[in-house]
Amino acid sequence: MANSTFTILLGGDLTVTDRLQKAVAASRFIAADSGMRHAEALGVMPELWVGDFDSSDAALIERFPDVERRTYLPEKNETDGEIATAEAIERGATRLILIGALGGERSDHALQHFLHAMSLAERGHDVLLTSGEEEAVPFLTGTMTLDLPKGALFSVIGFTGLAGLDILGARYPLKDYALPFGSSRTVSNVAEGPVQFHLRDGRAMILARPNDFSGA
Repeated sequence: MANSTFTILLGGDLTVTDRLQKAVAASRFIAADSGMRHAEALGVMPELWVGDFDSSDAALIERFPDVERRTYLPEKNETDGEIATAEAIERGATRLILIGALGGERSDHALQHFLHAMSLAERGHDVLLTSGEEEAVPFLTGTMTLDLPKGALFSVIGFTGLAGLDILGARYPLKDYALPFGSSRTVSNVAEGPVQFHLRDGRAMILARPNDFSGA
């Protein structure tokens, strides 16, 4: 059976950690423009490189002469990252890991990665955004468990008002909580180990810092 996990290399920040390398092990890779530089850090060879290449210098392009490239005009309707994820889905992706999706020089791009990830989750895809130092997972209604080390920081950010929110296995647990839109009530919690979340209604993003124990 073909591998259905694809890692999309985006242009934001990346710290290579053991946790990140474990997450992308055996994945297939597609690079979006300057995200190709992360291929060197990860020691991988993407099967496709897409974008308008306005942020990839000649030296980077010369280092990957054998990777298939698809070049788009700058006057396109989608970001390079959205084009890359569409290519992955066309190739059978069901799980998407967006590397370099957090941080970086462009706040508009980082915010768009959050929104795009939420739309992918609503279409049934399993999505993880990561910089290595920080991870984000779209959370729709239902149950989710995050395997976090004891003492790691995490937050739940409501993209809407949330109803019936449970947080179990954390320093500050919640039960059947109604979180108003815009509230900071669920920012900076601390994992006691794997954390389980339940949500009856709403849309949220769970952000975790697996290597940050400053709240412990």
